[in-house]
Amino acid sequence: MTELKADTTLSKIFLAAHETEKDKIANLANAAAVLMQFVPDINWAGFYLLEKGSGDLVLGPFQGLSATPRIKQDSGVVGTTFTKQTLTIVPDVHQFTGHIACDPASNSEIALPITRKNGEKIGILDIDSPITNRFDQQIALDLENFIQTLLVNI
Repeated sequence: MTELKADTTLSKIFLAAHETEKDKIANLANAAAVLMQFVPDINWAGFYLLEKGSGDLVLGPFQGLSATPRIKQDSGVVGTTFTKQTLTIVPDVHQFTGHIACDPASNSEIALPITRKNGEKIGILDIDSPITNRFDQQIALDLENFIQTLLVNI
């Protein structure tokens, strides 16, 4: 399987087409499309965004099957990642207590918090794969770098 490297593709691909756009939703929509196109062996890529009034995570731009529209903090992989504000790699979602299943083909998941340097919490980048144990530290690093690129444009 070809993996992306932190110093190459995802951020460069995104910036090549979108570095002058400043609209948050447009950039997140295109970011989800870039992830779906260039990260191998995934079946869902998208964003859950913090709704400040309720504190819920609300479905944002994504690619893949229909998804849960609203997730409470501390609920599922997305809510847990948001509450803990740490990267979460789930090798087998069927072993994750409280997993929220949207696509029955999903077997592993990675979720990363999107937080500005000043501490402002934006939401979560969530990616699913039909392959068990799909995500590792290299793809986590690639995605963390991708999020830093996105933060400049959202």
